[in-house]
Amino acid sequence: MIIIGFLLAILVGISLGLIGSGGSILTVPILVYVMGVNPVLATAYSLFIVGATALVGGIQNARIGRVDFKTAFFFGIPSIIAVYLSRAYLVPIIPESVFTLFDFEVTKSIFLMVIFACVMIAASITMIKPQKKLAMEQEFPISYNYPLILIEGALVGVLTGLVGAGGGFLIIPALVLLAKMPMKKAVGTSLFIIAAKSLIGFTGDLKGSEIIDWNLLLLFTAASIVGIILGILLAKKVPGEKLKTSFGWFVLIMGIYIIVKELFYT
Repeated sequence: MIIIGFLLAILVGISLGLIGSGGSILTVPILVYVMGVNPVLATAYSLFIVGATALVGGIQNARIGRVDFKTAFFFGIPSIIAVYLSRAYLVPIIPESVFTLFDFEVTKSIFLMVIFACVMIAASITMIKPQKKLAMEQEFPISYNYPLILIEGALVGVLTGLVGAGGGFLIIPALVLLAKMPMKKAVGTSLFIIAAKSLIGFTGDLKGSEIIDWNLLLLFTAASIVGIILGILLAKKVPGEKLKTSFGWFVLIMGIYIIVKELFYT
């Protein structure tokens, strides 16, 4: 199972390299169901893994001019603040027993996994839904709707903090719609934003009581980095939109599976 987990880690990187999102959507379930990591700790691990992997991908995209650093700054700052505060203060105050409904106890782990599954389903819908070719392919002058960009950045940051999701599936549409950014540049810019807020968010967990398995974390991250390098190379040959749709269906099935498992087979 450990070997399978590391092979799947490569898939995490390939997903980030090809479509700029989906890393954490795969990472948390792999860590929980394949590697046997506690769900709460898995969300912390996911921040480090996805953050480090996205940083490598962001640097690769910056070399070919597919990163807009001004947008990354304005979107990233509120997102970074929100994710750090969420990991450091919001997640720790969630009680171990959230609530009980008809003799069924919803624990902190179940609560976070169900929220994560709902995020997966929402992400799958954005991936499956066809994108307008104009927004995907044509170049437009980049314009800024600062209030919406700041609000969106903060909301994505809170989501990242709660469930360890990098939020690429939210960041990329926001950059395309709010900043009128071309799709390929939005993917590269998104990777830098994901890297910054995920890695800084992870530091919010370092002062917690959890014991971090650095060997597992670093090996999984290394495999994921190999994957993102492969993904960036494949992106030049594989039609991104077809892959994104297929991945969306996979994410939808996984999201439904997690909800059913956590609520009915825990």
